[in-house]
Parts: sequence; structure tokens; C-alpha cells
Amino acid sequence: MLIVESINKVRLKYHRKGETIKEIVRSTGLSRNTVRKYLRSNETHAQYKRSVIHAPRLGNFKEILQGWLVEEANLPKKERSDASRLFERLKTCGYLGAYDAVQRYIKEWKKGSHLSSKAFIPLVFAPGEAYQFDWSQEHVEIRGIIHKVHVAHFRLCYSRKSFIAVYWRESQEMLFDAHIRAFECFGGVPLRGIYDNLKTAIDLIFVGKDRQFNRRFLELMSYYLIEPTACTPAAGWEKGQVEKQVQDMRQDIFVPKLKAEGLREINAIVLQRIEEIEAKRKHPEFTDKTIAEVFAEERRSLKPLPVAFAGYAERECRVSSTCLVQIDRNRYSVECHYANQAATVRLYADRVVIIADNKVIGEHVRCFGKDHVAYNAWHYVPLLERKPGALRNGAPFQEFGLPQSIEQLRHKLIEKRGGDKEFVKILQAIPIHGMEAVDTACELALEDNVIQADYVLNLIGRLRPGVLEVTLPVYHILREEPSSDCGLYNGLLGGIYHA
Repeated sequence: MLIVESINKVRLKYHRKGETIKEIVRSTGLSRNTVRKYLRSNETHAQYKRSVIHAPRLGNFKEILQGWLVEEANLPKKERSDASRLFERLKTCGYLGAYDAVQRYIKEWKKGSHLSSKAFIPLVFAPGEAYQFDWSQEHVEIRGIIHKVHVAHFRLCYSRKSFIAVYWRESQEMLFDAHIRAFECFGGVPLRGIYDNLKTAIDLIFVGKDRQFNRRFLELMSYYLIEPTACTPAAGWEKGQVEKQVQDMRQDIFVPKLKAEGLREINAIVLQRIEEIEAKRKHPEFTDKTIAEVFAEERRSLKPLPVAFAGYAERECRVSSTCLVQIDRNRYSVECHYANQAATVRLYADRVVIIADNKVIGEHVRCFGKDHVAYNAWHYVPLLERKPGALRNGAPFQEFGLPQSIEQLRHKLIEKRGGDKEFVKILQAIPIHGMEAVDTACELALEDNVIQADYVLNLIGRLRPGVLEVTLPVYHILREEPSSDCGLYNGLLGGIYHA
């Protein structure tokens, strides 16, 4: 700015006021050569630029430095060494010069290489043609504690409609759940999905656009009839819309930090804010319409939405002797008959399902964090027939969640000798007759002040309408049914068969 003012003063004094160069030098304090240079050129600004950069100490090391730059040019930007790192490497090779010389040389080299030429081709998408996907990491406050969460971002390329879901992790089952929820929000399915090279979706990266996708991810794509497209590594501009969405939504939604009681409430707040933003924000191409209005038009071009995909990640495990399976440093109970056997775990975003012999042997709400144990007390009830004493101190039975009348009867029975064994009989009746019938029988037993398991079981039978069907174990069924012959009894009375 000062140089431009000096040039303006010199030109005005010489051309308008008619002052000589000597007079201008005396009044401005500039040198004669500088004044002459300003008057001879028609430039209204001057910029100093070195014609030759002298770096005598770097001269012998330029080839080494250039070799490193060429070698790292094809690496992703995050993996390249910066000027300070290259300077340190040069020092180990014997370089004794200054850091500035290295920094200037790297800057000039990049200007002459392809790294400085960032030119892009604008992309155009048809309605319902494609969406872009990406993950980001944000911070939220849940019950007064700051947590780092993982956010799944979807962006319809035509209408710029956004969908965001917040999770604790970026695992495969979370990826599946995000797709299911996004397509439900859009009300349909686009033709193509554009992804970066997710470890949960891609197993191998080949030359160019060739990828070996994960088997379960391909099942997801096949189910929704989507063509997956993977970006070139470190080429974020190939999905620039969702990259920009990550930056915009961070400022619009996650700054300042969201505060809630749980992740479900966080997701509800996020979706509400997205609707408010898109109802007001103008579309970048159709400037006379909002994003919400353009999305209403694009929705008609989406494929119909099928029944939700079974979005689980599957893994094998082994049931411990305590009827627990360990998953992500947490443990979940299964039916006691499957202790020490192999099982299959299906991990969903919000629940865990354990399967063996083609049947569900355990299902729990998923725990996050570590060292949590999720018990289902009914998985252990069959074991109580042999170990009734475990009813008092068994970990699964500490929070049984039984109705009040059954709990009262339990406490009264435990005070008696052998009461544990009696209460086990009542527990075993619940899966057969139902919780409501056993609860009513326990209430009547407490009213009658008869604290006995047999009395409760008798009440259950009397409360049931119709004839009580009793199912006998196989080993109690007679091989030959006895015949009813009264003559045999009369023979005994007459002493015929008496020994």
C-alpha cells in the first residue's frame, strides 16, 4: 500500500505540478533511481521479486530434496512430509544451511509441478441418479459428559438433500443401519452410491477404480439394487458435495455442542435441524427454489423402497461355562443348554442376537463401552433345578424384575428351610402358565397366608379354565398300557392267585 502511494505522489508531482526529478527526490526522500523507475514505467504498483534465489549451501542437496519430492508426489496428502520434516532429513545428510532456503525451493518446485494445478470439472447429476456418503467425527454432550461420536452423512447429488445419523462407532453394522435409515428418510433408493475407500465396505484396492468390495456390503448393494462407486484414494473432490456438507453441518448443527440425555435424542435434534435448514436454504443451481422444494421433485425419481435390509454384521463365538458370550469387551447371556458350545453372533446397531442350531438363544440391547454384562435371568432358571442355592447370590437373579407378589413370596420362602427349592418350582411354572397366572396365584397364596409352592401350583391349576393338560416326560410314558380287567381283582379276593 505504501509503494502505491509513493508512485501516485511521484507521478502527480512530475506530470501535473511540473516538478523536476531533483525536486521530487528532495520532497519525498526517494532515491533518484527509484523516481526515474516510477516515471519511465506506466505501472501504478510495484512488486519486489527476486530474479535469482541464492542458496549456496543447498546447491549440493537439491537433487536429494527433489528426489524426495518426486517420490512423495503420488502419496495421499496426509502421508507427505512437510517442509520442516524434509529440512530435518536434509540435516541428517549433512546439510548446514537455513530452513528458509529449503522452504523457498519446495515452494518453487511445487509451482512448476502438477501439485499446484488444482483444476476441477463441474459435475451434473440427474434426479435420483446418485448419492454421496462420508463419515465425520464430532463431539456432543450427553448427561453432562463430552463424548466423541461418529456421524454418517448422506447427500442426494441432484437436490442436495441431506441425511445425518449419529453413532458410537463406524463399524459395519452402523454403516448398514445408516443406509436403512437414510433410504427411509428419502422415501426411496437412488441408482448409484459414491463412497471413499471404507474399510467396512472395501477389502482390496486395485489400480484405478477397481475394488474388491466386502461380501456383506455387496449384499446390501444387491438388495437395494445400487451400483457402488469408489473414489480414487486421497481424491476428496470426487465426492465434493458430501465433503462440503461435513463442514457446513458441523457449523450449523454441532457448534456449539449438542446437549441431550442420549444418542436417540441427539439424532432427533439433528433431523429436526436439517429440515429447518433445508426449508430455508436456496438450491445452488435452482436459485429460485429451496433444497426442500427440489427434493420433493427428486423423490418421484427414486426407486421404490423395499422392506428394510437385515443390517447386521456376523461373527462366530464360543459360549463360556457361565453361559456368556464376549463381544467387543462386553458379555451377553444365552440359554444355559448351550454352555461351552459354538454360536453365531449377529451385531445390529442397537441390539445383539445370538444364534445356535438355527434358533435364537439370546437377544439383548447392545452395550457400548467395556466390561458390561447383560444378563437374562430366564436363561439360567433351568440350572436352578440342580443348584437352587444360586437363587440367593447368583448374579443373573439380582435384578430379576418379577411382579411384587412373586417377590414377596420369594422373600418369605427363602426364610424357610428348603425354601429356595420351592421357589424354583414356582419360577419353572412361569414359562408354562404365563406370568399373569402365576402372579395371581401368588397373590391368593399371600392372602391365605399359605407360603408353599405346592399350594401356589394347585391354585394355578384351579384358575385355568377347562381341563389341565399335563405333558409327561418321555421316560415316564409306559411302553405297554395296562388293561382294565376286574376279573383279576376278583381272583385275588377268592384266593386264586394268592401265593
